Amino acid sequence: MSKPLFDLRLEMPARGSGNVQQALHHQLRAAIVDGRLAAGARLPATRELAGLAGVSRSTALAAYDLLLAEGYVEGRRGSGTYVSARHGGPAGDAAGASLAHKLAAPWRDSAPARPSPPLRFDFRIGYPDQRQFPFDVWRRLTARALRAASRASGAGSDPQGDPRLREAIARHVSHARAVACDADAVVVTAGAQQAFDLLARCLVTPSRTTIALENPGYPPLGVAFAQAGARLHDVPVDEHGLCVDRLPGRIDLISVSPSHQSPLGVTLSAARRAALLAHAQQADALVIEDDYDGEFRLGGRPLDALQTLDRGRRVFYVGTFAKSMFMALRVGFVVAPHWAVPALVAARLASNWHVPSINQAALADFIAEGHLARHVRRMRGVYAGRQQALLEALRLHFGERLQPLPSLAGLHLCTALHGATPAERWVPPAAQAGVRLATLSASTRPPLSLNGLLFGYGLIEAAQIDPAMRALAAAVRGL
Repeated sequence: MSKPLFDLRLEMPARGSGNVQQALHHQLRAAIVDGRLAAGARLPATRELAGLAGVSRSTALAAYDLLLAEGYVEGRRGSGTYVSARHGGPAGDAAGASLAHKLAAPWRDSAPARPSPPLRFDFRIGYPDQRQFPFDVWRRLTARALRAASRASGAGSDPQGDPRLREAIARHVSHARAVACDADAVVVTAGAQQAFDLLARCLVTPSRTTIALENPGYPPLGVAFAQAGARLHDVPVDEHGLCVDRLPGRIDLISVSPSHQSPLGVTLSAARRAALLAHAQQADALVIEDDYDGEFRLGGRPLDALQTLDRGRRVFYVGTFAKSMFMALRVGFVVAPHWAVPALVAARLASNWHVPSINQAALADFIAEGHLARHVRRMRGVYAGRQQALLEALRLHFGERLQPLPSLAGLHLCTALHGATPAERWVPPAAQAGVRLATLSASTRPPLSLNGLLFGYGLIEAAQIDPAMRALAAAVRGL
């Protein structure tokens, strides 16, 4: 086992002063309490500590014994001495909590939830089935990109994105979504999240810009624009998508997910697409089109993207490869009007503009060689089978208690829960039965309240869906 890295300055009194052991003990304990020695850190052996501190080994052993008795460290047979898990936190956390009011409003009380333990039946939304992704192809393309990088001159990457990748994205969205653009209109981003952040930076004048958001909608998008200082205006959604007739007459930005509304899953009708673009033209507003998983069409004829209908003047089309490939890739893009591209690139340069060049090069080849198109075609069939299995299981085990909303694309299905029981009350018994659920409430902003459940089918096999619904029905029978 390698020796632990121990970079702690120890100031010891002169030998013979009588308080050497106390000084060593106090300094080690202080380092543990204030977090310089973190919980779980392995401490040096007594012989090594004695050499570092310039004391006898018996003094080092006595200091460890005191820390052990106080519970600051723990011994592990055959492994060494470690900082106890109960200690090692930064000092003053309790006092520091009183300063939380200095945080900007969108970030207060917004710590991300810790990862939940795995359950047998996982219906989390937003996750694709990565087990069926051709990682062998991806490894080969990544190795090719690494070899090319080793021969490169070391010149900096293009902040707008690898030109080959931008060309591949332009061809891909043209074939898959009929989005008319060229490589110069594409800005590569670190996932859709960065795309929304860049758009908020570039399109919002604090306290003046108003953005219309779907409610329910995608919460991180609203956070990005609120943090930039925009005023948020909620617009309801029904079975035909965003209620365009509820848009205010004076509006600066309109955000919409027309292909597969997040989270309801409905599709914005052709009539409303035309009405939305007409409203934007009249109000001199810009449109943000979030097409996060529209590639997975499960039935029906795909409707034209807003960007296609608008001919690229007002619409910012946002896409991501996290859903069509795998989550860890974190590569997205904005197809922007040409007049806005320089500002988006400048905003990237002013923040975190680097998307790993190896991933960009490999992705460019993955798209250009047809691997992405083949993978999407294959997964459409897989997800269509899972959605059909889910619809049949819902009908069999819940009848009219859970009413599915129409959904012709994407990786999840939304259901309305009928009756007086809040959907949140279903979550604990479902988890006890091994079923992970998501509710609609996390996607709504007050005063709106919707009672429903979301079922993602990216992480669950078709054969598991009926047993999962049977277990869920038994778990909530008494509610």
